[in-house]
Amino acid sequence: MEHIELDRRALRVLAHPLRARLLSELRLRGPANATALAERLDTNTGATSYHLRKLAEVKLVVETGEGHGKERFWAAAQESHGWGDALIAGDPDALAASDWLLKHYFQQFVERALRWEQARQNWPVPWQEAAAASDFIVDLNPEQLEALMQELYVVLQRYKEIAPGKGSRQVLVNLFAMPTEPDDLP
Repeated sequence: MEHIELDRRALRVLAHPLRARLLSELRLRGPANATALAERLDTNTGATSYHLRKLAEVKLVVETGEGHGKERFWAAAQESHGWGDALIAGDPDALAASDWLLKHYFQQFVERALRWEQARQNWPVPWQEAAAASDFIVDLNPEQLEALMQELYVVLQRYKEIAPGKGSRQVLVNLFAMPTEPDDLP
């Protein structure tokens, strides 16, 4: 799974409503040109082209080589990204960008989960049962939590490498791990 750790500049560039939506759209639906993206995201082609170029400057999207001008095609450069808190410590702009992005991603998660819940009963029962939600509470230290998350990433990578089976659909898997009591500092 191709992954990029964002630097401070890339984090600040991505922390923009249209840019975050553009990157998500390219990752979810594949390469597209500015015209198609603008139509899907209900914006204009000029703004879409501008923001795609900004994402390209920090290597989050790339031109595919197809098309010309506003009709050239763009693709996500990686399947995922992240950033470390140590990187942004002491940088007010990077901290603000990180805060905005995390809230944006949580909001996207809630919206998608609610859309699924509204549509779930229309799906075949095997899908309803397989697309589950669950939570676990475990006592871990930071090293154990990091190891757990790495193991889960390995499992997800293994499934990404398996050929899609009959009747497969794109599935979004979200992993969130956080202390249950954020105010109880160590």
